[in-house]
Amino acid sequence: MNILFIGDIVGKPGRKAIKEVLSSIINKHEISFTIANAENAAGGRGLNRDVLNELLNMEIDVLTMGNHVWDNKDIYNFIDDEVRLIRPINFPPHCPGQGYHIFTAGINQKVAVINAMGRVFMSPLDCPFRAVDEILEAIREKADIILVDFHAEATSEKLAFANYFDGRVTAVLGTHTHIQTSDERILDNGTAYITDVGMTGPLDSILGMDKEMVIQKIVYQRPVRLEVAKGPLQFEAVVINFDDSKGQVTGIQRVSQHL
Repeated sequence: MNILFIGDIVGKPGRKAIKEVLSSIINKHEISFTIANAENAAGGRGLNRDVLNELLNMEIDVLTMGNHVWDNKDIYNFIDDEVRLIRPINFPPHCPGQGYHIFTAGINQKVAVINAMGRVFMSPLDCPFRAVDEILEAIREKADIILVDFHAEATSEKLAFANYFDGRVTAVLGTHTHIQTSDERILDNGTAYITDVGMTGPLDSILGMDKEMVIQKIVYQRPVRLEVAKGPLQFEAVVINFDDSKGQVTGIQRVSQHL
């Protein structure tokens, strides 16, 4: 069974990139299950119902989120009702939405998708290590495959998280920094890992945003309303190969296309 995880979708350009290449990538890699990080999918910040429906109608099975999950207030109208939308599990108790769900894919494989958020250089949340630990106790006997989108800033925290859960989850896939890293590998105890899957959106940009606006903000240290960039597109993702008969990961490979 092959699983595709798509890096942070940024705005309309990111959605356009998915429309253009996703079907061909699914066919080429014989994908059975597709996940995408959508926390920047609506106008570069957050998610609304129209964009949610658009993405779920494009051969994407599950959407994960991150620190921008609450930026578009429309999400409060549907996050409790849509099991295919997963927000960080380590938000405080009684927060809307869910931090994980178990899906069926391939030949009756049970796939758990967990979203967690880091705390280094990020907003303070509950401990992601303890939060995921608690969920693993509850789902260990229910899931054949456990995938974690770890939405975090610091590479050290991502590596610590992956090694802490090595052998206990199928994959730890880093998101948030929008820069695809070249460190994809299978860790000592069998967990697939990459520090950051990358970004799907405008290629000629700074993290998906208009370059000049970002430069102004950094150079002059004044508030600037950032806008999603235009121009050429990029699609970045990883493919995880899972041997159903052995119950283990056999490979992880990057996908990067410029359109």
